[in-house]
Parts: sequence; C-alpha cells; structure tokens
Amino acid sequence: MANVKGKVVLITGAARGIGAGLAERLAARGAKVALVGLEADEQRKVAERIGDSARAWEADVTDWDALEKATAGVVEHFGGIDIVIANAGIATTGFVRSVDPAAFEKVIEVDLLGVWRTFRVTLPHVIERKGYLLAISSLAAITHAPGMANYAAAKAGVEAFCNSLRAEVAHLGVKVGVAHPTWIRTDLVESADAHPVFGKLRAGMPGLLGKTYPLDVALDQIEEGVLKRARVIHVPKWVGLLKAIRSVLPPIVELGARTRVPAADKAALEDIKARGAREAAITGHGGRAATH
Repeated sequence: MANVKGKVVLITGAARGIGAGLAERLAARGAKVALVGLEADEQRKVAERIGDSARAWEADVTDWDALEKATAGVVEHFGGIDIVIANAGIATTGFVRSVDPAAFEKVIEVDLLGVWRTFRVTLPHVIERKGYLLAISSLAAITHAPGMANYAAAKAGVEAFCNSLRAEVAHLGVKVGVAHPTWIRTDLVESADAHPVFGKLRAGMPGLLGKTYPLDVALDQIEEGVLKRARVIHVPKWVGLLKAIRSVLPPIVELGARTRVPAADKAALEDIKARGAREAAITGHGGRAATH
C-alpha cells in the first residue's frame, strides 16, 4: 500500500459523512487534507477537529471560477495536490413524470458534471505529482431503482467517465479509481429514508439491495482503496458481484416495481400537492444547500 504521509489530499463534499470521515482518517495517517465544498461552517468544524494539517475552502463543484480559486488556494497553502477525491454529491426523490425539473437536473449537474469539473481543474497538479483521482459513484450506477433516475444516470456516468479518463492519463503516471458504495448510514440516506413516500419505497427493497451499512464500513474500504490507488472500490465487496449480472438487473427491478410503484406514484403526486414539488424532491443538508 502507498503511504499518504505528507501527501496533499483534496476532498470535495467534506462537511459530513464519507468526505469528512476520509479527511479525518487520511489526516491521521499523516496526510494534509483540503476540504472543498458548499457547507463552509461544517467544513471548518471538520478542519478544526483535525488540526493544522487540514484547511477548508468554500466552493460549489458546479462553479468553474469557485473551483479554480479553491484549487489555487490549496496549491498555495499546501504546495501542490497529490490525491483528489470527488465526493460531493446530492440526491432527490421523485418520479420522472412529477419530480421538480430544477431539482432533477441539479443532481446531474453536481454528481456528474461536478466530478468532471473537479478533475479538470485539479488534474494539472495531480499530473505533476503522478497522483490519484478517485470519484465516489454508487451502487445506483449498477442497479437502477425507480424514483432515482437522475441519481442512477449521474452515478453511471461517473463510472463511465472514470473508465475513459483512466485510459487517457495512465501514460502520465496518474491512476484513476471509482468507488461504488451501497446504502451507507449518512445524512443523505437517512433524509431519503425519512421521506413520506420514497422512504417506504426503499424500505421494500429486498435483501442486501435494501440494507443500510454503518459509515465505518464505507470508510474502511474506501480508505484501503485510496492507499492502494485502487481502480475500483466496492462497498461492500458483494457490490462487485452485481457487475457480473448487470445486464439482467433491469428486468428484475422492473418485476419488483410492478406491485410497489403504482401506489407510490399516487402518493408522490399527493405529496407534491401538499408540500410543493421542490420540497418534496430535496433530501439531505447537501441537497438543500445545492438547490437553495
């Protein structure tokens, strides 16, 4: 495994959850961590917990100017960038025919285009140090559940993007990884579970596909992947087995949805009527900050 001691790690979406946890763990291994994201106050708290080896920069991953300014600040403060973890991500809940259009598109902008922009802006510095790029995708890139069309599309796009990028930068000494966590107990997942319509829909997912794992499960395996400069990280490891049967998963999902979606579709329309399309769509603190 590679040693991250003295390496500069830039992590987006580091205010809480996986991003904050990785920052703390890698800093404990001697890394210098740059926390980049929208929730400035929360990121500062994470940086303060870590100490002098961490610093926070406020930036929206969909804003070129803000990303470039933050990246320049990181390079000026720490002297360069060795590893970039594109973790910033949001989710909404809703069916395509009724979800708030702006909320739907914001997920794709943050979760897919945000990864492209983060990597594009930081890549010259990572190339200079022959470093590592890691994008946080999802189980949703492999299994495409109803009510998650935008999230699944964005995360599948992240996987494809990383596969192409990996081949483009290998000759420059840069390695590219993609992580596929399943449901992890974070603010994002807990907020989705609390949704009056889609929380019940997710609760009906069978077996391992519906199981929520503790945050430490994701941190253990992603941290190990970073140290190995891994090409792919599956959280848990059974997620990797689904790739072998990826082509047969959509019909299975459709079969399971036949009995559950009609009632959920009706309930979603009623929820939108009661709370409004935007409020009914947003989940998590990050999603609220990104779609304010």
